[in-house]
Amino acid sequence: MLNYSLTQLGAALRAKKISSVELTQLYLDRIAAHNPVLNAYLTVDAKTSLTQAAAADALLAQGRALPLTGIPIAQKDIFCAKGWRTTCGSKMLSDFIAPYDAHVVEQFNKAGAINLGKTNMDEFAMGSSNETSYFGPVKNPWNHNAVPGGSSGGAASAVAARLCAAATGTDTGGSIRQPAALCGITGIKPTYGTVSRYGMIAFASSLDQAGPMAKSAEDCALMLNVMAGFDERDSTSLLREKEDYTRDLNRPLQGLRIGLPREFFAEGLSNDVAGRVQDAIAEYKKLGAVVIDISLPNSNLAVPVYYVLAPAEASSNLSRFDGVRYGYRAPEYTDLADMYEKSRAQGFGEEVKRRIMIGTYVLSHGYYDAYYLQAQKIRRLIAQDFTDAFKQCDVIMGPTSPSTAFNLGDKGDDPVQMYLSDIYTIAVNLAGLPGMSIPCGFGDPGANGPAMPAGLQIIGNYFDEARMLNAAHQYQLATDWHSKQPNGI
Repeated sequence: MLNYSLTQLGAALRAKKISSVELTQLYLDRIAAHNPVLNAYLTVDAKTSLTQAAAADALLAQGRALPLTGIPIAQKDIFCAKGWRTTCGSKMLSDFIAPYDAHVVEQFNKAGAINLGKTNMDEFAMGSSNETSYFGPVKNPWNHNAVPGGSSGGAASAVAARLCAAATGTDTGGSIRQPAALCGITGIKPTYGTVSRYGMIAFASSLDQAGPMAKSAEDCALMLNVMAGFDERDSTSLLREKEDYTRDLNRPLQGLRIGLPREFFAEGLSNDVAGRVQDAIAEYKKLGAVVIDISLPNSNLAVPVYYVLAPAEASSNLSRFDGVRYGYRAPEYTDLADMYEKSRAQGFGEEVKRRIMIGTYVLSHGYYDAYYLQAQKIRRLIAQDFTDAFKQCDVIMGPTSPSTAFNLGDKGDDPVQMYLSDIYTIAVNLAGLPGMSIPCGFGDPGANGPAMPAGLQIIGNYFDEARMLNAAHQYQLATDWHSKQPNGI
């Protein structure tokens, strides 16, 4: 049952083959057995989860179940959940109990889903390996010496290890897609504004977007049906009619035009990942798709642009954590200014402080025009590249990450190499487009570990998630990479 899809779990619950309480307890037992090693969850509240499950069973008995009623999912610890500890992976919020629900959490509560707990993450979503968490790194279930990716590494590890049926994540520069690739699961970042950011602790407001992480594209479509929708409390939430993201899953791919950006297959991409991506493209050709060579000429500027804009927004968003209203306060200080300085110095980790400093610098007088304004202009050029590309193709495909999962500690002393882990994903956020990652095989075995999952990235045009999910689902019907499970888990 652990390998059941969300549709299969829903059918089993409605047929009374298992109750929501029993299913929830099954996952809680697995969390108790495996989380001490994986460190995927930061907070688990069995009593609350089982209470929700009992309420779901009552709805099931009354015939009032929705597609996700009674199904246990995990919430990334960036989403406020009323009565739950919500830390954002930081010492700054290590004891914060959220007084309200984020929009995403509200939507899953209304759908009758069960909150299994809050998953570990890079501190304030800043990282590509889940090593910046104040609560320690998450382990990749395929190899406990390897990173799961970040910042949604806890969610990715939990889904891959079957410690939940599905999970929520957030993606600012690849933080759903990159860990999905490194852990061998499916994850989607929707079009910016599709999912409300209300109650989602902000990193970079013009880039952050919530999305689902699950075993398959079909599961992600069901999750997105719940998550997406207008929310007047979020000024960036788009007023659009609700849509059914499962509607095109079974459409044949005959004639689908796949764009392959030549910049995605240049220097820096490992040979084994390149091989798995090319194998996936060959499978798409068998399914009737046609391949078109395209160019995204400004994509090489995405990383430097991102690391000007994202830290600038972070420096503003994180100014609210000052030790006054909530969050960590230094135990000893002399005056108000000293309290601010010590609380922030002690409450934030090194990566967060680095980005706050960079962001403050590029926004400062004398440097705003030279850095921030120029980065915004290049951001517009990057978005225009995608607009031009989609005149030639329906979806764009390529690698999600330049390599399979690297070992814990390998890039900790070199921030630039860490930042380059997101080289293929960042441009999608800068343009506000939807993108997803699906498993497409395994890389070469390493000297000290097994072959690790590789991810294929699919990028869609604005609001074209249904077509993107269709392409992913048809590939997953033809292959079984998405159903592989880590050994010993």
